[in-house]
Amino acid sequence: MMNNLISWINNLKFDKYGLLPAITQEYKTNSILMLAWMNDEALYETVRTKKVVYWSRSRNRIWRKGEESGHIQIVHEIRTDCDNDVLLLKVEQIGGISCHTGRNSCFFLKLENPEITTNGDINRLEWKEIDPILKNPEHIYK
Repeated sequence: MMNNLISWINNLKFDKYGLLPAITQEYKTNSILMLAWMNDEALYETVRTKKVVYWSRSRNRIWRKGEESGHIQIVHEIRTDCDNDVLLLKVEQIGGISCHTGRNSCFFLKLENPEITTNGDINRLEWKEIDPILKNPEHIYK
């Protein structure tokens, strides 16, 4: 597959490491679930199987979403942006959990309580957890 890439993959602009950012969105609600990375192999496998496959930068290998947790993502639509350098994956999140913290979305921290001084400096900010843990990660990853 790698020696004979299909033209739709060749139209994409991968970074110098051969990766593209992939924003994952719940197809029914349009809620943003996560951002991860894909190389050409992960994208090809995602299209072929209709189950999302990413490239794990920390593990330096292909990562089939849900391979450990069972929380797979079923592809409903794949889009690219106007520059062909970002993917948008519209998915059905099986089990309702996309984050390794046991939450629906990886974007569960919200910047709150900005205190701006009279000269415009930021004096205080804090990250607040706004989404509940749906399942304890210790019970997901055994």
